[in-house]
Amino acid sequence: MSERTYKLYKGDQVVIHGCYEACKEKYKDKVWTVGSEPWDLCGSEVVRLEGYNGGFATEYLKRVEA
Repeated sequence: MSERTYKLYKGDQVVIHGCYEACKEKYKDKVWTVGSEPWDLCGSEVVRLEGYNGGFATEYLKRVEA
């Protein structure tokens, strides 16, 4: 798992970037709320996003200011 320069916390606001989902029109510029603390899933750090099924890799999430 790669080292993160910051940690995401439950309640943080994030956008998806740098992956296939970021290019999808329904996810483009959508602000998500982190719904869980990070956990390891098959060697990747993931979090739950409110309104998204399953874990999402934190390396493709960028925190935004509300």
